[in-house]
Amino acid sequence: MKLKDVANDRAFEYGYLYKRMWPFVKPYLFRGVLAILIAIPVGMLDGIVALSLKPYLDIVVNGKNPALATTLAFWIPFAVIGFAVIQGVLKYFNAYLSDWSGNKMTIKLKQHMFRKLVTFQPAFYDQNTSGLVQSRFLGDAGAACSGILTNFKSLIETVTSSIALVGVLIYTSWQLSFFAIIVLGSSMLPVSLIRKRVKMVSMEGMRIGSTVSTNFYETFNGNRIINSFNLQEHQYNKFSNQLEMNFNLAMGLTKRVAWLSPMMYLISSFGIAGVLWFGNKLVLAGDLTAGSLASFVTALLLLYKPVKSLGNTLTDMQGSFVAMNRIMDIFDLEPTIKSKENAVKISTVKDSIKLENVWFEYEENHPVLKGINLDIKIGESIALVGNSGGGKTTIANLIPRFYDVTSGSIKIDGVDIRDIELECLRTNIAVVFQDNFLFSGTIKENILLGKFNATEAEIHKAIKDAYLDEFVAELPNGLDSEIGERGVKLSGGQKQRLAIARAMVKNAPVVILDEATSALDNKSEAIVQKALDKLMENRTVIVIAHRLSTIKNADRIAVINHGEIVELGRHEELINIPNGSYKILYDMQFKEEAIV
Repeated sequence: MKLKDVANDRAFEYGYLYKRMWPFVKPYLFRGVLAILIAIPVGMLDGIVALSLKPYLDIVVNGKNPALATTLAFWIPFAVIGFAVIQGVLKYFNAYLSDWSGNKMTIKLKQHMFRKLVTFQPAFYDQNTSGLVQSRFLGDAGAACSGILTNFKSLIETVTSSIALVGVLIYTSWQLSFFAIIVLGSSMLPVSLIRKRVKMVSMEGMRIGSTVSTNFYETFNGNRIINSFNLQEHQYNKFSNQLEMNFNLAMGLTKRVAWLSPMMYLISSFGIAGVLWFGNKLVLAGDLTAGSLASFVTALLLLYKPVKSLGNTLTDMQGSFVAMNRIMDIFDLEPTIKSKENAVKISTVKDSIKLENVWFEYEENHPVLKGINLDIKIGESIALVGNSGGGKTTIANLIPRFYDVTSGSIKIDGVDIRDIELECLRTNIAVVFQDNFLFSGTIKENILLGKFNATEAEIHKAIKDAYLDEFVAELPNGLDSEIGERGVKLSGGQKQRLAIARAMVKNAPVVILDEATSALDNKSEAIVQKALDKLMENRTVIVIAHRLSTIKNADRIAVINHGEIVELGRHEELINIPNGSYKILYDMQFKEEAIV
């Protein structure tokens, strides 16, 4: 499910996009429509200035009617100012209502998209970069909602302004207006030629923009690696190349679209020149007054501005439609791992977890697990050991359905886990990883992620059993101490013990430990191992271990090499198999530890 491979081929099907966006528009329809309606008088008032020139020049300046000229000379300036004030007030409310509606729609759309995001399985995040996900799930929402409403408001204002000014043209001189409208209409033809180019550039811009975001994310989180390996210049060059690509893309769009305004200006200039030539003839012939010509030319010049901006508005609107199309494509993506209809609900694990002829592959035709059969009884502790890349962690990922088996089945109490409600399944399993993710916030907030309604007694017991009580007691704010992004203020051992406390407060009957101590020094490992021993009490435990000394007391040990279980039994049994895989691993580690 790679986002960059999604088709995005319906950006010009406006009816389809309208139907899909309707649920997000409907709650805020009144204010949105009101903003659009206010844009109508805002645009139409542009014709007032042009229209006022005709009586001003013909009556006031020429003075054909002294009494009327005096009255108009007094009131016309006030009228112009008055209309400007009215237009300014209307523009304010128009901007406020459109921004309010657009932002509300954007929030609703982002909420809906984030809800979709959190349903995706880990494979989705394996296949897509953080920058691409951020661009598609955050950036497109703003472009689709606020962008389309702002541009549509501008379009309405531009169209009504054009209609008002065209009305002034026709009122002033139908002969001149006929000629001018044909020329101005012709100037709009180039707009229809750029739609496909906008879509292509918009898609490519999204791709490059996502790589820039990913680079920022990696630079922020990998700052220690960057400094320790002196990668500052490398990251800078990488970022500079991405910006250069962005520049080339922007210039590519400029080359394709920038001719639009000059072309429209050139065509409009022919119209203005023609109007001046023909209008002068009409004035000389007595068929048109000088005031009418001045009013007509002013209206025509004012009309050029909305016509010119119309091309840019339509271009921006097409970008918003492309963003809408990308959003709808995301809405159409379905997580491959989800609960079936009428899925079975379980309260706990009563008997066993069975892996029956389990095959699994991350990439097609490259199996990681090959026919795994394993029966884990309730209350049993089983350790998975073996060479790196043999499939141990994959088994740990399959039991809580982070991934689904390619073939075979995993059953809990005889029920295939694919038939169990996903939330129920994962409620009964607690996982402690080698690199546990901690969220920004306090120690208490991170513990409560295991069980939001945990009591103070449960929290303090988890803290004590995880051997964090002394550490927490030394902190000025205790449990309310901030740990920083990803727990940056904690040591490796403290992070692991906090993750163990989180798992303890969850109180799940099944615990999976994925090399939870392999990244720690001996002192930290000893403390964390004590906490793990507490976590493992009276639970079914699946432990993936790198250091074999930590799993001697497991009920059974499964040795997994190249995706197959090659040995299974207790430590005492496996260590006595001559040239056995477990014995070789154990002897090798024993020698390494002896040398150290």
